[in-house]
Amino acid sequence: MTRLVVIGNGMAGARTVEEILARTDRFEITMFGDEPYGNYNRILLSNVLAQEEDEAGIFLNDLAWYHANDIELRSNTRVTRIDRFAKAVIADDGTHRRYDKLVIATGSTAFVPDIPGIRHPNRGYHQGVFAFRTLDDTRAMIRYARQHERAVVIGGGLLGLEAARGLQRHVRHVTLVHAAGHLMNAQLDAQAGAIVRRSVERLGIEVVTGAHTTEILGRDAVTGVKLRDGRTIDCDVVVVAAGIRPNTALAATAGLVVERGIVVDDQLRAVDEPDIYAVGECVQHRGQTYGLVAPLWEQARVLAAHLTGADPKAAYHGTRTTTKLKVAGVDVASMGLKEPERDDDETLVFTEPRKGVYKSVVVRDGRLVGATLVGDLSKVAFLTQAYHEGLPLPEERAELMFDLGAPPDTVTAAELAPGLQVCNCNGVCKQDLVDAVDQGARTVSAVMEATRAGKGCGSCKSLVAQIVEWAAGGAVAEDPAASWYVPGIPLPKPELMEAIRRLGLRSVSAVFAELAPGGADDARSKMGLASLLRMMWGDEYVDERDARFINDRVHANIQRDGTFSVVPQMKGGVTTPAQLRRIAEVAEKYSVPMVKLTGGQRIDLLGVRKEDLPAIWADLDMPSGYAYAKSFRTVKTCVGSEFCRFGVGDSTALGIAIEERYQGIEGPGKMKLAVTGCPRNCAEAYVKDLGVVAIEGGRWEIYVGGAAGAHVRKGDLLATVDSADEVIRLTGRFLQYYRESANWLERTYAWVPRLGIDHVRAVVVDDSLGIAARLDAAMDASVAAYRDPWLEGRAAATPGQFRPSLPLIPLPQVPVRQP
Repeated sequence: MTRLVVIGNGMAGARTVEEILARTDRFEITMFGDEPYGNYNRILLSNVLAQEEDEAGIFLNDLAWYHANDIELRSNTRVTRIDRFAKAVIADDGTHRRYDKLVIATGSTAFVPDIPGIRHPNRGYHQGVFAFRTLDDTRAMIRYARQHERAVVIGGGLLGLEAARGLQRHVRHVTLVHAAGHLMNAQLDAQAGAIVRRSVERLGIEVVTGAHTTEILGRDAVTGVKLRDGRTIDCDVVVVAAGIRPNTALAATAGLVVERGIVVDDQLRAVDEPDIYAVGECVQHRGQTYGLVAPLWEQARVLAAHLTGADPKAAYHGTRTTTKLKVAGVDVASMGLKEPERDDDETLVFTEPRKGVYKSVVVRDGRLVGATLVGDLSKVAFLTQAYHEGLPLPEERAELMFDLGAPPDTVTAAELAPGLQVCNCNGVCKQDLVDAVDQGARTVSAVMEATRAGKGCGSCKSLVAQIVEWAAGGAVAEDPAASWYVPGIPLPKPELMEAIRRLGLRSVSAVFAELAPGGADDARSKMGLASLLRMMWGDEYVDERDARFINDRVHANIQRDGTFSVVPQMKGGVTTPAQLRRIAEVAEKYSVPMVKLTGGQRIDLLGVRKEDLPAIWADLDMPSGYAYAKSFRTVKTCVGSEFCRFGVGDSTALGIAIEERYQGIEGPGKMKLAVTGCPRNCAEAYVKDLGVVAIEGGRWEIYVGGAAGAHVRKGDLLATVDSADEVIRLTGRFLQYYRESANWLERTYAWVPRLGIDHVRAVVVDDSLGIAARLDAAMDASVAAYRDPWLEGRAAATPGQFRPSLPLIPLPQVPVRQP
């Protein structure tokens, strides 16, 4: 057996061992790791920080994997010396291991500038200062941030943006300080960086660019940061995400050739050392170091092929890096050049700042040598393949960015090259997915589990699904979990509802106890179950406060500064002088920072403190407008026939009647309605969940499944009816069918196309399933069970329901324009 020692249990070291094990079992393997864990995906630490992923979900190899593969793992153990002549390594706990082959995979360390005040002479980093590199860093940051209010992140690259986004889950205010002139300057040009900045600022993150931090303030704990221009930013948490540096100290001490990284040849061998190799971020190959994961995976494959003899000629020639990921919620892809470098380079740029879209391509001698995409990645598959493989480019260069006049000329899964990297986060190429299908994986989730594709930022999931479907010849098995209504209960919605009725389960906890595997609670499922149970049981539903989101617990919409938004009901957008007077008095009495007209023809009181909510509801003495719930929201109306010379139907009266009947009705998603008095559509009825349009002859058209938000879709015509009463009846029946059959959080604009308008029309209008009477009765029961939730404020349901929130952060107020 060949003795193999690997120094480093990170992503590169563990991946190299995986590749070796896939080729041979003739190595006796010992691995050393600084951390007391198995191998985890550092890319997902930002998801852990943002509480979008449990710690367990980021581990690539748990401790049992090492045992199962006869690997001696020396975790929580640091190698302090390499004896090249004795071919041995010595660790800080006294461990001494001989090797025949040595792989150094020490990775990189966080670059922490030597800023005055950043370190304490007796305890390392100053209290409140954190690097963002390891799981322990992330845990410590979460524990500390939860007890504090304002954070500054130093560094506006990929990691800094992710840190800032994650910290928003724990502190009230986050400022991102970046020394360069624009964000992500390593990947993006100034225009693209500006687009990302706007998107990040819309998330509520303050961004300061061109800012050099010169001092960390605070004697015993952080109180702020000082910038070179003299400005100070108050904060009690500082996170340093200023980049990484190859971790080469051990190699340098051992006498290996080290420049920026450990210098290696095309077989990843250290200079003049036939039995010592290096892989990953600690490596310098042909003058280049890499901080992305894709080169690590390629290096691991080459090294394993060479070490095991599976391919003695295997060679690493460098990586043409492509970045494709979601940064702080923004889709970003970049490859090659950011900007032209030669006078004869062709460049094409398109920018749409208001929509957060930026695209640029650089072409040299008829080949794509660079591309940057922000906000719209629809062309990324073709651009990636063109960049890596030198595909012929269209004569009309604009086709690199857009589909011009013809059906989309997309790259199909069959056309993608086998070696094309699909998942950058985990180094999975198309052929890996195909191999998983050939080996028996028959669902998209099974292929993802087998290959880890889609387990990073998630931006590749749709492409993974396309490749799996192609590889399986269309015979993709249905993933059972994909049909579950909520993730914690393994039942589709119809079966779930049947079990709830049969067992008489009237509370969320009862559903978990009877139907969840092992009776385990699942936080992700609570809101969906609560909504479903309220729809099914009405007055008989047993309310449990912990099954509600904060908005539903206090019946107001939480804002990013911790205050709340209060929207009283104005049926059909109609109000009275008395209501307006009351709203004005309340706004003055409670110093409401902003009073705003909403797009749904209501008045919104913004900036209300949690503890003031009950008193404001009492003083308003108006019903809730449900601007915070997954429920029936509003009915927008035009003035209709009563005042408008074009009106052919009384849209205002009909809108008010619909809102009075269906106010507050729960749903899988929010439901927005509109009634317009003529086809001129002033109330925008064609793009609502349900819209009603008056036409000549006293008739009404009912449209369903429309949308005018992030998705724009004109609704489908459900029916044309002769009376307002028929509109109200079909509205209730449609909404009830949607409530019973839609997935949790599935809006009507997705649900209607999924079922097909012909099917929906047949059920709701023609009663093809014979359930119309039951749907009408179920909606009648829900209407009868309605209670105005704002009445609850007069007696708190739980002791802490209206307890004051944590100290609020000041937000800039919109100035009142004086006439």
